[in-house]
Amino acid sequence: MTTQKQMVVVKNPGQQLVAYNESPLLLDDKEDEMSRSALAMFRAKEEEIERKKMEVRGRVQAQLGRAEVATKRLAEIREELEALTDPLRKEVSMVRKRIDVVNRELKPLGVSCQKKEREYREVLEAFNEKNKEKTQLLSKLMEMVGESERMRMKKLEELSKHIDTLR
Repeated sequence: MTTQKQMVVVKNPGQQLVAYNESPLLLDDKEDEMSRSALAMFRAKEEEIERKKMEVRGRVQAQLGRAEVATKRLAEIREELEALTDPLRKEVSMVRKRIDVVNRELKPLGVSCQKKEREYREVLEAFNEKNKEKTQLLSKLMEMVGESERMRMKKLEELSKHIDTLR
């Protein structure tokens, strides 16, 4: 049997070129061994990639969990803020509405008050005029009563003198 020798150049996973002067049977064993080794290295790399992928996935999940917790907390804070401002807004709104209602009620009352003040001044003026007229009439009456009494007294004195003269 003649053994054929063949030159085989194989590229190693470490990127080195290796040349073999071997027989084809030995070469097949070495090729099998190298392909198993390459396959094992490929599987190791795949497992490492998968492991790193799982680590990254775990970190992403952890980050998502923290983000979810932060989102819930922010929602709670927003609700608390709304609860804080809501009563103030409602109270302010109610007070403003009440002020508007009172303003609407005040307007006709103010007009009525001005009208009544005008009427009061007119009536007061009329009252003062009538009171002045009454005072003048009372003075005249007193003057007339006094004049009447004087005249009657004079008449009585005359009558009394006349009776005295008749006696």
